[in-house]
Amino acid sequence: MKKTILILSLLISVQFVSLAQERQIEVESANTTNHEITIKGQRVPYSATAGTQPVWNEDGKPIASLFYTYYERTDVSDKATRPLVISFNGGPGSASIWMHIAYTGPVLLNMDDEGNPTQPYGTRSNPHSILDVADIVYVDPVNTGYSRIVDKETDRKKFFGVNADIEYLSDWVNTFVTRQNRWASPKYLIGESYGTTRVAGMVNRLQNSHWMFFNGVILVSPTGLGIDRSGPVAAANYLPYYAATAWYHEALDADLQNQDLDDFLPEVEEFTINELIPAMVKGGYLEEERKRELAKKMSHYSGLSEKVILEHNLAVPTNFFWKELKREEGLTIGRLDSRYRGIDRQGTGDRPDHDPALTAWNHAFAPAMNHYVRNVLKFETDLTYNLFGPVHPWDRSGDRTGENLRSAMAQNPYLHLLVQSGYYDGGTDYFNAKYNLWQMDPSGKLKDRMDWKGYRSGHMMYLRAEDLETSNEDIRQFILQATPEKGAPARY
Repeated sequence: MKKTILILSLLISVQFVSLAQERQIEVESANTTNHEITIKGQRVPYSATAGTQPVWNEDGKPIASLFYTYYERTDVSDKATRPLVISFNGGPGSASIWMHIAYTGPVLLNMDDEGNPTQPYGTRSNPHSILDVADIVYVDPVNTGYSRIVDKETDRKKFFGVNADIEYLSDWVNTFVTRQNRWASPKYLIGESYGTTRVAGMVNRLQNSHWMFFNGVILVSPTGLGIDRSGPVAAANYLPYYAATAWYHEALDADLQNQDLDDFLPEVEEFTINELIPAMVKGGYLEEERKRELAKKMSHYSGLSEKVILEHNLAVPTNFFWKELKREEGLTIGRLDSRYRGIDRQGTGDRPDHDPALTAWNHAFAPAMNHYVRNVLKFETDLTYNLFGPVHPWDRSGDRTGENLRSAMAQNPYLHLLVQSGYYDGGTDYFNAKYNLWQMDPSGKLKDRMDWKGYRSGHMMYLRAEDLETSNEDIRQFILQATPEKGAPARY
């Protein structure tokens, strides 16, 4: 008898352990709550649906489940004229949390006006949200947020690569739009950081494989998009970002420091294009006197000494810049937002110990999102919300996303592009974002549908209160202008 009881106890214990280990997301689920917000003085009622929707394989079997949050304005009867914005963040391996609770959505996490974390953690209403003019869905790719692989036999290569990511997410969006009955709506894709690679490829994939046509793409802090900028161009193009950052930290001579940033940067850009790049093409055959002239001018613009610029043969790495600019003060500066300052273990070295910007953001976002999902959206799960999930190795081969976007724009006269950059972003710097636009459309025939906007903050420009308002208004106006009047034909 005792032996039987012992066996039963062990079986029950094993079952409990097994259940405890099976922390899995539901393949399909949805929970809707109702709210309202005031945007630009207007009351906006809306519903928020937090749920999951599957990714299927070729045989129709669910292989993954993606978590999403879908916001719909509820006092709009005609969805055919109501724009839909589909939002992705980057990484790769980053959840949609960043733009969700800090930029375009109806809530903001608690931070100060410059983007520093504050307590108590939580969220508040976002008076600058674009929900007044468009519905929004925020999507977490596989292994980010609450999204997970549900078929353990599926090869991870199905999800983790430039083109694999574009393929399965495009299929997911096709299903979502169909289920939500939004095929007639004007549609927009927005991506931040690696999310710009994602949406630049997706707009072409959706257009040519799913016959879903978009009105606009918004690239926030864009990556290289597969556009070649190697060699001398790669080295020279960072100078305008160095100049903007040095200006912010008051590290420049008075003749530059006393100018407004918008007046000062065009001069640095012209120098970079017309003098620095042509000179650096010569490499080791650049005349020594000319090299010293350039180093002197670069020092004037960047706040670095002529000595260290010459030691790097004019090609100063970003890691070194973040360590060097404020070295004498015992401080480093942030990579993703160079307004942030950090403290290293020691002053020597050629790179900072950590990125003080990213550390501050993680501090603020994680508790706010976990609280918001459970207590406001009423979505309950024991899974960890992955701000950054395991998606490696990531296959970066075959990245032609800049060309994908150009091709989609050429085929679709309705399709417009907005690029947003922070001047103090050292991860995806503003001048290279401009360079992307120049190289993406060498004919110049699409430039009337391309626009670039700069802001006085970093990678997530919206964390600065002033830029939150301005950058959302830029998106709002972009959506309104890129949504054609009824009956306007798509033709050249």
